[in-house]
Amino acid sequence: MEEKKITYQFKTEVKQFMNLIINSLYSNKEIFLRELISNASDAIDRLRFKSQTDPEISGDDTAYKIKVTPDKKNRSLMISDNGIGMTHDEVVENIGTIAKSGTAAFMEALEKSKNQNMLAPELIGQFGVGFYSSFIVADKVTLITRTAGSDSGVKWESSGDGTYTIETADKASRGTDVILHLKAVEKEEQDFTEEWTIRQIVKKHSDFVNYPVVMDVEREAAAKDDAAGQILDKDGKPIEGPKEKTVQEETLNSMKAIWAKDKKDVTDQDYNDFYSHISHDWNPPLEHIHLKMEGVTEYNALLYIPSKAPFDLFFPQRRHGIQLYCRRVFIMDDCKELIPEYLRFIKGVVDAPDLNLNISREILQQDALVRNIRKNLVKKILDTLEAMDSEKFEKFFNEFGSVLKEGLHTDWANKEKISKLARFKTTRSADKWVSLDDYVKNMPPDQSDIYYITGENITSIINSPHLEVLKDKGYEVLLMTDPVDEFAIHSLNEYEGKKFKSAEKGDLNIQKVDETKKESYAPLFEKIKSCLKDKVKEVRPSSHLKDSPSCLSGEASDASAYMEKLLKAAGQPIPDNKRILELNINHPVLEKIQDIFKKNKDDEALPDYSNLLLDLAVIGEGGKVENPSHFSKTIGELMAKAIG
Repeated sequence: MEEKKITYQFKTEVKQFMNLIINSLYSNKEIFLRELISNASDAIDRLRFKSQTDPEISGDDTAYKIKVTPDKKNRSLMISDNGIGMTHDEVVENIGTIAKSGTAAFMEALEKSKNQNMLAPELIGQFGVGFYSSFIVADKVTLITRTAGSDSGVKWESSGDGTYTIETADKASRGTDVILHLKAVEKEEQDFTEEWTIRQIVKKHSDFVNYPVVMDVEREAAAKDDAAGQILDKDGKPIEGPKEKTVQEETLNSMKAIWAKDKKDVTDQDYNDFYSHISHDWNPPLEHIHLKMEGVTEYNALLYIPSKAPFDLFFPQRRHGIQLYCRRVFIMDDCKELIPEYLRFIKGVVDAPDLNLNISREILQQDALVRNIRKNLVKKILDTLEAMDSEKFEKFFNEFGSVLKEGLHTDWANKEKISKLARFKTTRSADKWVSLDDYVKNMPPDQSDIYYITGENITSIINSPHLEVLKDKGYEVLLMTDPVDEFAIHSLNEYEGKKFKSAEKGDLNIQKVDETKKESYAPLFEKIKSCLKDKVKEVRPSSHLKDSPSCLSGEASDASAYMEKLLKAAGQPIPDNKRILELNINHPVLEKIQDIFKKNKDDEALPDYSNLLLDLAVIGEGGKVENPSHFSKTIGELMAKAIG
């Protein structure tokens, strides 16, 4: 007996939920198609799972697929599947009530089958939840479904106004058809009946769904003569006949989720092709990492270390390279929650079935599972870098070393690992990268600290006067030119029990200053300090210099000259710390100035010589003198006297 059409009221929570979805929840309308394709995939999964214990349920129809059928004339879009379908009661339960799709009961059955070597279905969320996204783009939704083994179907229909109807319907085969009666297209909005729009959405969101997502497409072809197969001219040459339109079914998705495959079934070419597909980088990757985690935390990951740095690596608005999937369904392509900022060069895919997403699957919640995945990914990436041979690692570090070192300042949990991976140029490296392990191993017995200097480029700092005593003692100095180095070194503080010590700040404590000589120069230093007034904090004998007459240094806790330059360039406030002018009391210039001072403490040349010593110190560290013309004039006069 045919059942009459019955009208039902949505439950209160469903009304509220639908209102939330239609008005605010989905920020991107196209997501509805992802959800409906996911539901269709879920339905096919259920059928395949059930067919393992009931082989007759699927019958002869085992060519599983999901079909998208746009109708531009009638402004409708249909998504069909040949999955398990639904009974009348299941439609009432699944569509009329939130989160009652039978998934929980289904998962219980799956749990029992784990030890029976049966197909594990690829479930994608709960049917009822994703289904409601249809009302974002449709003012009426019709669902016609027929469960496997049934002779008749069920028709569900609603305009999203708080009620829905259910009635018996004819349906030729099992599965479900969801027909969306689309709203009018607003200006500059996507038209979901356009072939290109549908292709784009499927490629973006459902490319790796396990079943073909197909669509009938219309193409033009030259008409052929029925008798001969083609139309010929008088000379027997083919004539292009009138165009005729043909319709053919095309598959829109690749289904090549190679991250879900066993490693032994994936070739190097497969890995490289997939990298090009997701990254749009046509350089082959330097390395790939294929992970399959099972147990309490289950997920698949396929990560790539690129061979070349992108041009926008340091752009603040740059998007991350990790794409997040949930059972092969695309969730987001800028998943910062799964990878730290200092590994932002990593590209790839993470597919996690049990992530705690919100109802729109757009926002990733910070929960224990996310933190666990992130922790495991970071560990695996750092282990992979550590295992690289020296040639490959050098290629990596040339491209991404400055980014990796950001982790020394931001990732305290992995600071030790990152410090072992960090490389630096040194005063002895001859343009080669040196690890901190190698630096410490090459330290002479009398060296107790790790010395470093920061600056804008290697050329200026390797010739810095601050390094003269260190070079004389045979001590190697780390040359740090990346802006992050200054922050990183302060965060690191020490390595293998050896303290980091700036070559330009504080007392090096390498060689003792002649106290008698120091005392004899004290009055002159007071005079120089008075001549420089507010320009310097102090004037004192240098512990850094051997050949140069002067340099500027700071207290151990002060910001370096390079740090001040970086802060100034970034528009940040600069600490109000005056520098210390260090003078080489063993240099002939100081001896000459001392002679002048002893003869006449008020000699007019003393202020000029004091400023000249300061300017030489500024130039020695790559800075700009305050008064270039005065500096040039003074140097010219001194040269004239010397030549004369």
